Amino acid sequence: MDQEQQTFIPSLLVVRTGQPVDFLNHDDVLHNVRVRNDETKESAFNVAIPTGEKYTHVFKTDGFYDVGCDIHPGMSAQIFSSTSPYVVLADDTGAFTIPNVPNGPYKATAYAGAQTIVKEVSIAARSGPLDLTK
Repeated sequence: MDQEQQTFIPSLLVVRTGQPVDFLNHDDVLHNVRVRNDETKESAFNVAIPTGEKYTHVFKTDGFYDVGCDIHPGMSAQIFSSTSPYVVLADDTGAFTIPNVPNGPYKATAYAGAQTIVKEVSIAARSGPLDLTK
């Protein structure tokens, strides 16, 4: 996740739980990055990152995390950390593709704003698209 023009980029970042994530500051001012678990409100970290520097963190728990800058209160973003390799962001139309999913039963979870959609699905060779809205 980067910081440019007093904005976190991207506004929603998907990361793998247990893998390192870099937080960069390409802005011309000092920022701090304050990250809290959205559900528990527990702090993951709160560090200052000078211009041109980076901080690396490993998320240990799956879930959503709120990101902010205490120096610039208008800056905010979210992080979604998951141990699953089958996580993707939908495009502007809500469409998405998750390639190379092995055949079998799965529980698909989609987050759309405050709405959470959970659906049992079965993946088979050439099974075609899934509709999670029904």
